[in-house]
Amino acid sequence: MAQICKLESQTEIKSSPDRLFDIYKNKINLMPKICPSKIQSIQVLEGDGRSEGSVRLWTYILGGTPVIAKDKIYAMDEENKLITFDLIGGEITKYYNNFKATLQATPNLAKWTLGYEKANEDIPTPHSNIDFLKSITREVDDYLLKVQKHDI
Repeated sequence: MAQICKLESQTEIKSSPDRLFDIYKNKINLMPKICPSKIQSIQVLEGDGRSEGSVRLWTYILGGTPVIAKDKIYAMDEENKLITFDLIGGEITKYYNNFKATLQATPNLAKWTLGYEKANEDIPTPHSNIDFLKSITREVDDYLLKVQKHDI
């Protein structure tokens, strides 16, 4: 019987949680500019790319290897600065039957939670994925500290 597992990690942020959340919700198209060595492109396939149900195709570099992932915005809570992405296609779905990533931005912290179900017991815990998400969050935070609000 499959088991849903959870992996959590936090990273300190210095920018405001509102601005960090805004990048992930409304300005995802800036990610290749903010993290050019990690994110090559993001295409909106369905919806507006900002609301629940929107589907996007990401091309990124993980461990030196180009990876493609298709995500669907599963849930969004603007009041709590929380967004959940359901990975529905791409490389990750070869290894995990179910994979959701949730970001919550709070004062001084960005918290990532991965909920996943391994395709089999030999599949590793997705530590590299959560480390990747944390490193992107640090780059977004650095970017937000350098630019004025009206510049993005």
